[in-house]
Amino acid sequence: MNEAPSPADDRRVQIGRPQLDAAVQAGDISAEQAERLWARWAGDAAAVVGSPRFSFTHVLYYFGGLIAIGAMTLFMTLGWELFGAWGVLLLSLGYGAGAIAVARNLLGRGLPIPAGILATLAVCLVPLATWALQTGLGLWPEGGHDSYRDYHRFIDWRWLWLELATLAAAVVMLRWLRLPFMVMPVAVTIWYLWMDLTHMLMQKGGFDWQFTRDMSLLFGIATCALAVWVDLRCRLATDPRNRQDFAFWLYLFGALMFWGGLSLRESDSELAKAGYALINVVLVFLGAAISRRVFTVLGAIGFTGYLAYLSHKVFADSLLFPFVLTLLGLAIVALGIWWQRREARIHAALAGWLPPALKPLAEG
Repeated sequence: MNEAPSPADDRRVQIGRPQLDAAVQAGDISAEQAERLWARWAGDAAAVVGSPRFSFTHVLYYFGGLIAIGAMTLFMTLGWELFGAWGVLLLSLGYGAGAIAVARNLLGRGLPIPAGILATLAVCLVPLATWALQTGLGLWPEGGHDSYRDYHRFIDWRWLWLELATLAAAVVMLRWLRLPFMVMPVAVTIWYLWMDLTHMLMQKGGFDWQFTRDMSLLFGIATCALAVWVDLRCRLATDPRNRQDFAFWLYLFGALMFWGGLSLRESDSELAKAGYALINVVLVFLGAAISRRVFTVLGAIGFTGYLAYLSHKVFADSLLFPFVLTLLGLAIVALGIWWQRREARIHAALAGWLPPALKPLAEG
């Protein structure tokens, strides 16, 4: 009699070459099968060597790298402008060339994460170099902000050349070095470009908060769509270098912009607020289906905010609501325990609802 198949085992085990050799000696698999498996696993591992993990070493990598990137972007001081446009251009080109040289050296030593951070620093210096070049040649449009510090503070169509140059440089660098962290400035720059361009085309002057909010929402949707396309191409790629997670930063910024724009919209309609809560619930399950936790986290925060609104506005004088909410919270904790024990099967069930073209997003 055939035994019924056992349920999916969610445990993870480490298998190395010694375990494969032992399986060959035991007659479980042939030597040829062992070689094919090892070649395949080694190829897959090449795509994830040095992948980001929450370890102290990686925290130091990103902490130091972001400080250096911030010094050249968000924390730029007026003191740099004392060098003049051509001095700033030479300094930024020198910094960029040095960052690229160190990145290539680190990559050759098998350190892709710090290499990616240094390469990203080089990309982040491109708008500074472009601003200095335009200013030095007298091509900076009149009527705008004269200080580079304002690039990250104000929306203005005059920044468009900085953004286009940054995107072009990032594309070249990504094709050359293929380091996923370099997508981070791409995602930020696309956002800047979208806002500056739409303000140039649709606004006659001044700052319109509602317009900015709505454009951020649309940008988020467009960026998430781009992230899906990139994610699919990476998952279906045959070259291990292209199978890295190049979509992470696009998902992150796209989800933040969409969710932020949606959450900042105001409405007096209880039906609209309930619709907002429903969208957040959909985000929770979407994140679970495609294994992108940013959607799940933002959806959970949004739904919790809706419950807080009900507590403070709709049921402010209710004695029963706090007890109901407590039971709901405990029920969600119990759901989490149940979910953890059946996560693989739930993930497979949710993935089954995805259209065929998006099925690869649920793999891995």
